[in-house]
Amino acid sequence: MTTCTRAKGLRPPLKSVIALAVLAAAGWAQFPVLAAPSDAASAPAATQDTGSALVQLLGDPLSTAASTRPPRGKKIDFSSNSVKSYRARLAALRNDYKQWLRTNAPQARVTGEFDLALNAVAVELNGATLDQLRAPALVASIEYEGVYRPTVSDPDLALISAPQAWARNGGTAADAGAGVKVAIIDTGVDAGHACFSDSGYAPQTQLGDRRFTNNKVIVAKVFNNKTPQNHYSAEAVQEHGTHVAGTVACDFDTPAFTADGVPIPYGVSGVAPRALLGNYNIFPGSVGNARSEDILNALEAAYQDGFDVANMSLGGGAHGIQDLLTIAVDNLDRANMVVAVAAGNSGPGHDTVESPGSAARALTAGAASVGHFVATPLQVAGLSVPGVPGDFGHLSADLSAPMSVVTEAPVNSTTGLSNACGPLSTGLGGRIALVSRGVCSFSTKIRNAQAAGAVAVLVANNAAGDPIGMAQDGTANQPTVPAYGVSLTDSGLLKPHDGAVMTISATRAYFQTGNNDIMASFSSQGPTDVDFRVKPDVVAPGVNVLSSIPRSYCGGASCFAFFQGTSMATPHLAGSAAVVRQQHPDWTAAQVRSAVVNTADQGVLKPYAAGASATDVNIVGSGRENLYAATGAAVALDPVSLSFGAVPAGSGQSLSQVITLTNLSGSVRTLSVVVGAAAPAGVSFTATPAVVQLAAGASAEVRVTMAADRGAATGPRQAQLDLQEGGQSLAHAVLFTQIK
Repeated sequence: MTTCTRAKGLRPPLKSVIALAVLAAAGWAQFPVLAAPSDAASAPAATQDTGSALVQLLGDPLSTAASTRPPRGKKIDFSSNSVKSYRARLAALRNDYKQWLRTNAPQARVTGEFDLALNAVAVELNGATLDQLRAPALVASIEYEGVYRPTVSDPDLALISAPQAWARNGGTAADAGAGVKVAIIDTGVDAGHACFSDSGYAPQTQLGDRRFTNNKVIVAKVFNNKTPQNHYSAEAVQEHGTHVAGTVACDFDTPAFTADGVPIPYGVSGVAPRALLGNYNIFPGSVGNARSEDILNALEAAYQDGFDVANMSLGGGAHGIQDLLTIAVDNLDRANMVVAVAAGNSGPGHDTVESPGSAARALTAGAASVGHFVATPLQVAGLSVPGVPGDFGHLSADLSAPMSVVTEAPVNSTTGLSNACGPLSTGLGGRIALVSRGVCSFSTKIRNAQAAGAVAVLVANNAAGDPIGMAQDGTANQPTVPAYGVSLTDSGLLKPHDGAVMTISATRAYFQTGNNDIMASFSSQGPTDVDFRVKPDVVAPGVNVLSSIPRSYCGGASCFAFFQGTSMATPHLAGSAAVVRQQHPDWTAAQVRSAVVNTADQGVLKPYAAGASATDVNIVGSGRENLYAATGAAVALDPVSLSFGAVPAGSGQSLSQVITLTNLSGSVRTLSVVVGAAAPAGVSFTATPAVVQLAAGASAEVRVTMAADRGAATGPRQAQLDLQEGGQSLAHAVLFTQIK
């Protein structure tokens, strides 16, 4: 931390809480179902807004200061004299800093002030440097503002056991989540969509722009410091936020009618159908990214507006444990608001989890598949399989032509088909070509097949699960023939029919394949930067999720679309937190988070490709969420997982940490504390005591020790802490360390 001299005229500093940190943020791409331009996952480059900064001042914010932090399970009492007094002290300190700026860096302009999640100001630099702004002794840390973008079913509700959770203790689906408020910090929510009808809702106090609220969507506010000159509003112009909001709390059994013009055979429901929503729009109009201060402003406003849960389907580059946005998320969890955050779409590969999903106390979502989608029927020799259309030519009438199975070298070892990445000598005149995904972009292989005479192209997936949609790669002279993705399994069914006439329908249909719970290859993976914590915490449906989009995309009618991304997994967790909180209003945010994470289903997730893992905790977290189990949680763990960080190879280190267990039930619990029997090579994990007895509502500590052998090879090591009663597992937590 830089040592600063004290500037004249500033008040004595309050307690310092954070050392110097610099945040570099990367944007997320939205991932709709038709957005895979090539086989290489392309994470957006890290970006910062170097024209603005967050300046953290000395002194704890309201959420963590000794005199103002709320009691466990409560919110900050903004009406209390102690909160008012301390808030005034923080305001005075910020005023001193603003006065210092006027004298010493007059070009800099304060654009935002914060005292709830952070004690900080946002500053437009206008040529001032970070070194200039950190000069006063009042400054604890300073960083450029991060830039964040959105990260982009009702079978998904069955996957997470939502209907069973709704019915617990005599509840009903139509009332699930009633009274709980969920803030959608995103691109806005179309309150006029059928998903958000307020018919039957009690009158609510509505905040913000009343043009975009009703008694279901009770807040509509915009957060962008260029709002005055650009006349931004909270209106939901982009699709992302309305899609996210529908997954959280679409009214029960809302008729979907069609998606992409295809009839959907069921009504759509959110995870918490009766929850109230807040539209906190940080991506107004066509704005594609948000800075740290926009997000902080929205988070603090949502908390002060009384919201219980916040959903942030967004992310940016994570840089260590002093990332200020992650600290803000942690502080709001401590102040009793659950914050669900996307892990990100930067996978596959370890060390790709992003901020603020990397926050220790965020409820961080990884993504897995839902086996349904809208596709084009491909019919040959009495067989009909789905083909997912891409961003290439489209048919206005059925197309019938012989199918050619292209096996020209080089052949993909998984599919047995040509990669088609170079000119093809195989004669494809007037034929439908079947080639393989892999090595080059979809545009390249489709262009090569078209050049060889193909009138349409099928591209077989080289990974498990459903077919993927294909986007163009942006190069000149894009191919013009129609092209469709087919699954690896279906390509195997098609191959024996080489030369047979295939008919590609011009009319699409709804398909359910049962390809559920396959980890998404794009889902970001842990461990976190610097401290090597496990992320994501838990996995939820995030591939082929059907939800609402704004009416402006459908000529004014309520409509729906399939999207994919950890953005789509996150609202499953936010909605689940709302249901848990409704059923257990006395549980703290940390206990709600633990209920969702530590009761997840294990052994159900599948790898996205041969050689990939569905047991690596930094891919799958604690497993796939189970809302029914979460609502019946008997014990809470804090933290929800334990990491012992990086241990130098050959050091033979032994490290211990404490995990707190709390009995959530109304009766005495006698818990056996069991560490998984499969000990990782070179490392052992032990826990004491082996048995813990807890009275109703009581807490106790368990000490977990990691011991590394001096000869332990480098690499990750994981195990599981299991809490059992009568031989039945009540909760489980991940244990992790990295031998470096």
